Amino acid sequence: MKPVRAITGTMLHMDRADVDTDQIIPQQFLKRIERDGYGEFLFHNWAHHDNGELNHEFIINHPQRSGARVLIAGPNFGCGSSREHAAWAIQDWGFEAVIAPSLADIFKNNAANIGLLPIELDGEHVAVLFDIATDPAAVIDIDLLEQTIVSGELTLEFDINPNVKERLLGGIDTIGVTLGHGEAISAHESRRPSWMPMTTAGGAA
Repeated sequence: MKPVRAITGTMLHMDRADVDTDQIIPQQFLKRIERDGYGEFLFHNWAHHDNGELNHEFIINHPQRSGARVLIAGPNFGCGSSREHAAWAIQDWGFEAVIAPSLADIFKNNAANIGLLPIELDGEHVAVLFDIATDPAAVIDIDLLEQTIVSGELTLEFDINPNVKERLLGGIDTIGVTLGHGEAISAHESRRPSWMPMTTAGGAA
């Protein structure tokens, strides 16, 4: 994944609580094994009427919002199932960060694992961002290294797990972290008796 250092762009705000993963990406679109191609189905059931036509009232369909880079969401965003596709769809649409008062733990982990920056802020600060984001031209600047958010006259600091921050800055997912210990893992396996289970190819069954 690409390293995350700074994000600058406009915002798209959705003041809805408990948005679950099925609302983010409905189950009928989970037939692909690749990570791309999900963006067009993001919030599909809200973005379309029952007859399949676009719901032009839904904010994601507003032309002036098409280049938004930061999603401002309500509390408990990403709850529900553990499907990784929810984070994939958000990133594939073009978002680089999600800010909410609270994010479901599994969604937060899935997001960080693909380079989608998850940020939790106090509800009052998120409410201020909602107000700012009503202007589709309003810009937000997020600096992961300094852990700051700037938009208009608003300047905030945010907390993030140090390990997650390090991985995002380095562009390393959890598999990459494991591979980074390849020599130590190989050395450990070489010291294990041959009759014990091995993680390397050719090891004992």
